[in-house]
Amino acid sequence: MLNLSKRTAYNQDHDLFRDQVRKFAEREVVPHLDRWEEEGIVDRDLWRACGAAGLLCPTLPEQYGGLGLDYGYNAVIDEELAYLGATLGLGLQSDITAEYILHYGSEEQKQFWLPKMISGEVITAIAMTEPGAGSDLQGVKATARRDGDEYVINGSKTFISSGQNADLIIVVAKTDADAGAKGVSLILVEATREGFKRGRNLDKIGQRAADTSELFFSDVRVPASNLLGQEGKGFTYLMTQLPQERLSIAISAQAGAQRAFDEAVAYTKDRKAFGRTVFDFQNTRFTLAELATRLQVGWAHLDWALSRHLRGELTAAEASAAKLFHSELNFEVCDKALQLHGGAGYMNEYAIARLWRDARVQRIYGGTSEIMKEIISRDI
Repeated sequence: MLNLSKRTAYNQDHDLFRDQVRKFAEREVVPHLDRWEEEGIVDRDLWRACGAAGLLCPTLPEQYGGLGLDYGYNAVIDEELAYLGATLGLGLQSDITAEYILHYGSEEQKQFWLPKMISGEVITAIAMTEPGAGSDLQGVKATARRDGDEYVINGSKTFISSGQNADLIIVVAKTDADAGAKGVSLILVEATREGFKRGRNLDKIGQRAADTSELFFSDVRVPASNLLGQEGKGFTYLMTQLPQERLSIAISAQAGAQRAFDEAVAYTKDRKAFGRTVFDFQNTRFTLAELATRLQVGWAHLDWALSRHLRGELTAAEASAAKLFHSELNFEVCDKALQLHGGAGYMNEYAIARLWRDARVQRIYGGTSEIMKEIISRDI
């Protein structure tokens, strides 16, 4: 269980909410997690249960059915699920896609989609990455050509989180292929549209419960009213929303690192070698002391970043630095914690194996560590 005694970003209301999240997860997540990992997808029933419990999109305004809470409540959910090793894709909806529709959607779009997202009736995805375009979103090749009162969408996307479950996809496409970043727009595409096809559920190293897919668009026609915001403003919207996405990754990474550390402490204090516990060896204690120090710094930094975000002050460079630091820290802690497990750490029956596998992609998605360094360097 995460220790909250030294946290500074949360208040008593956040703590009470955290108790509800923990009870919900113990009841609705933990009993099914191994099965979801094996099947590579989460039951839609979980989404509806999360909606009923107020755990989807809690920051959305009450006029759309939300709770009107601050982002700290999203962070609580992210931390608790990450500490459990439950990478379910819920944060994608609450932290990312809901924000796009809230900030850039028409009132009609908001009234129609947000209540369904809050209840768990509708699952959303955002289709950015393509086979030939990852962190460089200006390089997307998918097109959305205006044809009268419709857009005709063609292209393919890959590594799309919630791609198998998604009912609604925010598609990043070029409405003007010659305009570079100024030609990128965001289009809402319902999964029921003719010409839309899901590819296979991709076989990932980790985060296996969160379905990830290829998506294909072949002359998919949607009404012009499915444009999200203004045509040609998509790249600006993406750059505006990416800081929260990167903070969300940092939050999950820090909680995952803490869980890996806690697993290592428990295992080394129980496991015996040469007549004493593994913890009693100086190398073990020094390794854990170093990790404990890094985690202490990590939690302090995370609360600083979260507090700045809650005040609307977190910059793109600061969010990128948080994503860089905490994702790299998570893998470092997971790797050293696995090493302290010895051969047991390589066995999937131990929690550390899943934590180690799940941590690796955090240095890639949401912008690679190398891209984070590029963004940070521009601000120096």
